[in-house]
Amino acid sequence: MKPTDAELIRAAFKARSFAYTPYSHFKVGAALLAKNGMVYTGCNIENAGYTPTNCAERTALFKAVSEGVTEFTDIAIVGSLDGKKNTLVTGPCGVCRQALYEFCGPRLRVLMAKSENDYIETTLGDLLPYGFGPTNLEIEPGAD
Repeated sequence: MKPTDAELIRAAFKARSFAYTPYSHFKVGAALLAKNGMVYTGCNIENAGYTPTNCAERTALFKAVSEGVTEFTDIAIVGSLDGKKNTLVTGPCGVCRQALYEFCGPRLRVLMAKSENDYIETTLGDLLPYGFGPTNLEIEPGAD
């Protein structure tokens, strides 16, 4: 059975509790719903070298893909400073938008939540208009 929005958001909050953020102290959690009904969670994981840092959304996505799952319908994202209440929604960064677009395309439903009952619902297409994905690399019929 497909989880409710509140259940997906709760899973993102639980994932956020595992975030490793000794530098920014900004913890993010994500819960990615696969077409098969499985939920894959992720948190952000910082690194002193900054570049190797990984976002919650990509952590969830990479966990799923590494287990052979590549079709998704929804993602819930939550974020806030450690110990603080969410006052703003947290959207996926540009790199995460591109990574999600690779597997989800513009129809992915995105829930950016302050709480289970206070969230913005949008699509990846709205967050990344004119996104670049696998179909952009296909040869068009008649094109030489």
